[in-house]
Amino acid sequence: MAKLIYTAIMSLDGYIADTEGNFDWSAPDEEVHAFVNELEGQAGTYLLGRRMYEVMAWWEDLDTSGEPQAIKDYAGIWHAADKIVYSTTLKQPSTARTRIERTFDAGAVRALKASAGRELSIGGAELAGQAVKAGLVDEFRFFLSPVTVGGGKRFLPDGVGLKLELLEERRFGNGVVYVNYRNPGATP
Repeated sequence: MAKLIYTAIMSLDGYIADTEGNFDWSAPDEEVHAFVNELEGQAGTYLLGRRMYEVMAWWEDLDTSGEPQAIKDYAGIWHAADKIVYSTTLKQPSTARTRIERTFDAGAVRALKASAGRELSIGGAELAGQAVKAGLVDEFRFFLSPVTVGGGKRFLPDGVGLKLELLEERRFGNGVVYVNYRNPGATP
């Protein structure tokens, strides 16, 4: 059985983007990016909301010549992964190895977890919020940036209480702190 993992870089006050949708404060430096690559390289499939997909699709045609190694490595990770995009408006995918689902179906995600040979990574706060509410997220990986933004797009949905178990923590030179929690209440 594969784990469903929700990973994001967020502000100390729990936001992945500020009130204007800006998230440039979350750009990882090379040390953090290399670590993210280690984690994301374990995922065989990305489950993405439409907005997150549109941001991430940038990696599809990125010319990595002259880029740092962490950028080159992530581009390879992106190309190697399957992608499932949840959208009611997207007509067709703009990236390879991608399919579109019109609605989030918790039963279908459970079946995917049961059949997948590698981890599943979920991205996009709204989509991940649906998976959190359905009890599907096995692990949470937070990269806490040393900033507060005062409002915006929250990392976790309102109305859900979880008791999590700390698995790992790590500090980076730029002040980012990584914490990984297991959700013992997640359903297979």
